Amino acid sequence: MNPTAATDAASRHYPPGFRARRGLNWGSLGLMYASYYMCRYNFRFATPGMQAEFGFSTTQISDMLAIWSLTYGTGQLFNGLLSDRIGGKRSMQIGALGTIGVNLLMGVVPLLALGGALAAAGKFVFGTDKMDPAFLAISLVWLVNGWCQSFGAPGMVKVNAAWFRRQERGTFAGIFGFMIQLGQVVSSKLSPLILNGISIGILVIAPGQWRWLFIIPPLITLGALMFMSFAAKATPDEAGFPGVIEDELDNSAGVTVSLKESFVTIFTHPLVWFYAAAYACTGAVRTSSDQLAILYFQEQLGMNMKTNIPPTVAWTLAAMPMAAVAGSLASGWISDKFFKGHRSPVAMTLYFFEACVISTAALLILRGLVSPTASGILVGCGILIMISLTANSTHSIVGAAAPMDIGGKKMAGFAAGVIDSFQYCGGAISLIVTGRVLDATKAQHGWLFWYVIMAGFGVLGGCAMLLVMRKQKRLAQEKS
Repeated sequence: MNPTAATDAASRHYPPGFRARRGLNWGSLGLMYASYYMCRYNFRFATPGMQAEFGFSTTQISDMLAIWSLTYGTGQLFNGLLSDRIGGKRSMQIGALGTIGVNLLMGVVPLLALGGALAAAGKFVFGTDKMDPAFLAISLVWLVNGWCQSFGAPGMVKVNAAWFRRQERGTFAGIFGFMIQLGQVVSSKLSPLILNGISIGILVIAPGQWRWLFIIPPLITLGALMFMSFAAKATPDEAGFPGVIEDELDNSAGVTVSLKESFVTIFTHPLVWFYAAAYACTGAVRTSSDQLAILYFQEQLGMNMKTNIPPTVAWTLAAMPMAAVAGSLASGWISDKFFKGHRSPVAMTLYFFEACVISTAALLILRGLVSPTASGILVGCGILIMISLTANSTHSIVGAAAPMDIGGKKMAGFAAGVIDSFQYCGGAISLIVTGRVLDATKAQHGWLFWYVIMAGFGVLGGCAMLLVMRKQKRLAQEKS
């Protein structure tokens, strides 16, 4: 029997109780990470209210999101490396406590007072009084949130690397995509509910109170943190199942290594940077389409997104994660079953398909078919659903499965950190460029160039994965 067949056979004969215990472990970690997203995607629903209150331009909103994205990406490098030293579960706990605290600050701290102090400090240091206090305050608070959130993905990927074999990790990545989208779905349902106004007993929230978006979600995250802390174990050994999962890279005891060993091994890995470049393109499309969707509904499709979220928007924001889940599960399963754990052929196909979808969308908006009419709204919403399907399919297999394949149970944290950091650097670049291009062109062309920019990143992602495939073939030839 060949090694692959042996591994597949072993995976079908796990000891009694193992699959249920792994499901509990993964469920608690997944819910924890899903709740991270509730403390992230709440920001996009707050942007119309921020614009109304502080007069922010699209460029300023995009810059705030880009600052978050750059901080998150940088944090992934440091915190991914740290997770290989302290363990994935502890990393997730640290990040959860941080994002809970920062979100509550965003909801209750007088932002203008904080911004005024920052502007005064800026004037003293840089000699200018042209700094926008509100922009400075929100950017700083959300920057800190980005750093805290960057503990989450490396920690979660690291723990699960010890619980899943290579031929199971694509399917795991699909479930990972499901848990992410669960957080987004809850945020997409809860945020409009908050903005539309709540009256439950003594809790009364008037319509349009966007600060409450940063008060209620972190309380849910706190509950998820408590559940994960009790339910999750770092390895099957700790849960009473020693030796069940064999790591194909390093099956020695333990899951932590020194910072030096993790850094040198992953930093010099022949594939990690190719995956990272491709993932930057995933981030450029995924971050832009997710974070700017609310402004797109308001400005391109003519909907009121400040105080009364229309049902069409609510259903679209719910359908986007469902499409993402379908794509994530299908792409992960295909990479496991038909490509024996190889991710690059599936990912390359998805990137080029994504570019075709978004290019078609650009042609539709150019012909005036995406507009504040019944049919135009339907087309505009359908486009976002298709973009979500393609972008999140590559997000799962490149960002979750590939790092585990590269780093194994001991170094998956830093591998995930390196690859995922590029996702958010790509997202930041996309947001910075898109905000400025839209402010310069949307009066004449609407949101056309939003599509054009995302389509370009889709092509670049496909080319990057083509390079991954070529490199893998060379490595296989060298071994043979």
